[in-house]
Amino acid sequence: MVNDTSEFLLWEFSEIWELQIMHVALLLIFYLMTVTWNLLIISAVVFDHHLHIPMYFFLVNLAMQDIGSVSVIIPKTLFNFLTNIRSISHSGCVAQVMFLLFFLSCDISLLTVMAYDRYIAICNPLHYEMIMNRKACTKMIAGVLTASLLNASLHTTVTFMIPFCSNSINQFFCEVPYLLKIACSDLYLSEIGFQIFSAMLATGCFVFVIVSYVHVFSAVLRIPSVQGRKKAFSTCLPHLVVFFIFLFTTCLAYLKPTTDSVSHPNFIITLMYSIIPSMLNPLIYSLRNKDIKVALLRIFGQNLLFF
Repeated sequence: MVNDTSEFLLWEFSEIWELQIMHVALLLIFYLMTVTWNLLIISAVVFDHHLHIPMYFFLVNLAMQDIGSVSVIIPKTLFNFLTNIRSISHSGCVAQVMFLLFFLSCDISLLTVMAYDRYIAICNPLHYEMIMNRKACTKMIAGVLTASLLNASLHTTVTFMIPFCSNSINQFFCEVPYLLKIACSDLYLSEIGFQIFSAMLATGCFVFVIVSYVHVFSAVLRIPSVQGRKKAFSTCLPHLVVFFIFLFTTCLAYLKPTTDSVSHPNFIITLMYSIIPSMLNPLIYSLRNKDIKVALLRIFGQNLLFF
């Protein structure tokens, strides 16, 4: 039992130098793309008063969560590679688990809130400004942050109360399923119970989003104008794509069985839920959005026409 260990040993990408370079280069590219694209979204909404509406308010918060989630993982990984070490301190591992769970919880909660926003905008447009006023939006974001912090704190506390039989984690960052894999006490069943509870909450979010969009699409199909239907679908479909990518990849990562050996397919799956959605969110949801593109052109000029 090594529960009092001062550090954990993370997965080393490969003993082959070329493969190490490939993995690190891939992570660096993904990180720079994610941060750059999300910062563009934040800049567009903050500096263009035409975008100061609830949908873009939530979008800015989603962009900040996406930057946060990748920043929890990648900088430490790159630092370890550059300094030729593979360790992370116990407190660093706790912080990494805590913040990653917080940002992941924020993501799914925000995407659910954004589904409600689209539901009100399309199914109840005459009362939209009254229902989705600034005070209500602020309360929703406060609720998202509070619930996510509580969820992350609970999972992190239970996870690190468990005694560990090893300090070697077969993952390139501290991830709960791999920490439970090295547990040497039945206490890990408590964390699995909490994970099941979280999965039930995620299922609740999924059902809420589906029901909301059933009503939304029913209302859209009744719009007489083809242009009106097209505009409504253009704001709803990207949100659904983002939501399903995030939910599917997260479930895949947390429900798949963990292995005792280093696995490159596991690395791919981890990328799919921890980094890829954060990188694709602005591309799918925002950078093809006409209002965002116009705002970016106002701020940065014609150099952004490639979007």
